[in-house]
Amino acid sequence: MGGAGVWWLEWANAGFTLFGENIRWADLIGNLAALGTVALAVRRSLWTWPVQLTGSVLLFAVSIDAGLTGNALKQVMFLALVAYGWYRWIKGTRDGAALPVRPATPRERALLAGLLLGGTVAMALLFDYTGMSWAPWPDAFIFVGSAVATFGQSRALVDFWFVWIVVDLVGVPLAFMAGLWVTGAVYAVFFVLAIIGIRDWMRQYRAMDAARIPEVRT
Repeated sequence: MGGAGVWWLEWANAGFTLFGENIRWADLIGNLAALGTVALAVRRSLWTWPVQLTGSVLLFAVSIDAGLTGNALKQVMFLALVAYGWYRWIKGTRDGAALPVRPATPRERALLAGLLLGGTVAMALLFDYTGMSWAPWPDAFIFVGSAVATFGQSRALVDFWFVWIVVDLVGVPLAFMAGLWVTGAVYAVFFVLAIIGIRDWMRQYRAMDAARIPEVRT
């Protein structure tokens, strides 16, 4: 058991040095998968979900090694959200139909905002009380914000891109402080992709609305 634990830590920390900084392979490959996830989401491709699953497994390992408990728990949470999102998108694109993206309703936006604020406070207090994270508030915000964004993505709500933008703004400095340079750089790229995603999803929504394609609201 002890040997397995040592192997796990060594694997998660394995990497190479670039410009004097240690770059972990799990961090690099996991974040490349995460980048692929966002790029595929912009294109509304079903492949976004299995690619996200792969990245989550790798980023769970590196987050545990870096002591970012909230980020590690986020990857575990993604397993359930990925399954739900995959199912929703398969259902929405049945018979070759385009994914029916749409803006959230005022009620849905209030719900997402409430979950984001309330969830962040609850998780931050938990992280602070238990000592599970050295940065409880930003770690909790990233944890809850990622969950809210992924849930919005699973329901094809354009608003999920805005949530990711705010998460990215918090995630970049936190990742650099933890020594996860690849993760920090990827969060910065996420910001750009999120802007592109908003533009493309709104363009798709307007095209569907103009063509009078009924929206799926279940």
